[in-house]
Amino acid sequence: MAIHYFCRHCGTKLGTLEEKSVHTEQLGFHKLNDEERHDMISYDISGDMSVKAICEDCQESLERNPDFHQQDFLIH
Repeated sequence: MAIHYFCRHCGTKLGTLEEKSVHTEQLGFHKLNDEERHDMISYDISGDMSVKAICEDCQESLERNPDFHQQDFLIH
């Protein structure tokens, strides 16, 4: 099972973990509520996991322009 991280705002691939077994506590997923898990984590038919996170560029854009929080996608 691979865990793929993508930016939720621009779609940039942030990285991949190629682990055979990982506990949710190691990844911090246990701190998410059900709604956050549903919004951030998805699985494909091969069993790989995709996680929506935020890249540094989008984080900086959001810090400079707080009104961008209302947007689903940001363009750099």
